[in-house]
Amino acid sequence: MRNDETFEIFLTVAPGLEQALLDEARELGFAGPKAVPGGVTVQGGWSEVWRANLSLRGAARVLARIGEFRAFHLAQLDKRARKFPWGEVLRADVPVRVEVATNRKSKIYHAGAAAQRVEKAIAETLGAPITRDAAEAALTVKLRIEDNLCVFSVDTSGEGLHKRGHKSVVGKAPMRENLAALFLRECGYTGSEPVVDPMCGSGTFVIEAAEIAAGMLPGRTRHFAFQQLVSFDPASWEDMKQQGIARAVDQVFQGSDRNAGAVEMAAANAERAGVAENTRFLQAAVSDLQRPDGPPGLVIVNPPYGARIGNKKLLFALYGALGQVLKERFSGWRVGIVTSDTALAKATQLPFLPFGPPVAHGGLKIRLYKTDPLP
Repeated sequence: MRNDETFEIFLTVAPGLEQALLDEARELGFAGPKAVPGGVTVQGGWSEVWRANLSLRGAARVLARIGEFRAFHLAQLDKRARKFPWGEVLRADVPVRVEVATNRKSKIYHAGAAAQRVEKAIAETLGAPITRDAAEAALTVKLRIEDNLCVFSVDTSGEGLHKRGHKSVVGKAPMRENLAALFLRECGYTGSEPVVDPMCGSGTFVIEAAEIAAGMLPGRTRHFAFQQLVSFDPASWEDMKQQGIARAVDQVFQGSDRNAGAVEMAAANAERAGVAENTRFLQAAVSDLQRPDGPPGLVIVNPPYGARIGNKKLLFALYGALGQVLKERFSGWRVGIVTSDTALAKATQLPFLPFGPPVAHGGLKIRLYKTDPLP
């Protein structure tokens, strides 16, 4: 694969958020964006792979589709995998892991045996070390076999993209950064209004909102797997990162939590992210929540669901109190609440718009409940 060659790039996302990620990919000018189950496909070369990892807030991973062939049995898979141009993508000195992501409607029914054939082909034709330990592998090659078509992708992200690289501490049930960014987008947030999170935990919504407002690139401080590929050009990569120049921000983004440890954690995370000047974190109960001075904006919150934390029966009062405070003090503000339980959301008695699709998150199905500006 030449560095200027165009191929399919698959941007993965939690099922239920494909449309939101599609909107972001379009906004950032990626070519040929198309929503598919579990993500969005775009077209581009290696520089677009880098840009996707660096600039997309909503994607979970970026997979580069590096080639495909048909194979109807293991011997054929073995033979064709040995002819595959691994050296155009992978380096001989970088440890590789092979993972069968999908295997259906295929005469090659043994996923483990299929992975072994590909591992052996890479090891014997390229000489790259093979490992089955995800922690040891610098690169992961994913094989999807469907209707006897073997499609190879390389995971160009490494660690999931929700790991921005500057957040070292999280709470018990954190909202992943890429989900938070997409929920902010679905609430109509563009970076031009204040944001308040009255149950901020480690500060994810507040920090994401501040970074979006400042035009900061989400991947600006972390390492990516594509830096271990043959196609990587350090000088071009540094030039690309320099294009993300942060802009001055007037508004302040506010988070509060009744837990003092959470407030300290959120403030420390904001400092590491470089948004401490535009964020404020307070220790306060929901009942003490006050509307900030200035124009109306967005209140967005990820309250406890009862699935992992506490007794759900005790949460109805909390949701009710939150709804009451918002109706009394936040006229003109929009609200977004993320929860796994419609009954809890309805306990706020807020005038929610029609619900969006459920979103898979940590073994749960969560959903965004949002309002127009409150009366």
